[in-house]
Amino acid sequence: MIKIALLLVTLSVLLTGCGTAVTVLQDDADAARSLRKQKTYCQSIPRIYSGLAYGFCVLNAPPDPTGVLVPLVLLDLSLSGVLDTVVLPYTIYRQAADGNIAVYWRPGRG
Repeated sequence: MIKIALLLVTLSVLLTGCGTAVTVLQDDADAARSLRKQKTYCQSIPRIYSGLAYGFCVLNAPPDPTGVLVPLVLLDLSLSGVLDTVVLPYTIYRQAADGNIAVYWRPGRG
């Protein structure tokens, strides 16, 4: 029973941090806010394979002093690649309709 509970907790933590879940299931503003909290250098991310792009943008930020983040992001990249492929028809439509997800938006820059 304890193993099942631990597995469920681990899966829920991974899914809440999953790049695909953040970029596809949440609003664009929430995904951008999450990346700004990480202080990423990415200006925008494409909607097609957005989970992978999100993970790479997390890695393209100042280093995590604890060193805990990198293994989790690497694990997330493999999970996001699979989930991004599953939602590919939807993200292709959203990319054509809405374009990239802007992380740092400034007036006059579109």
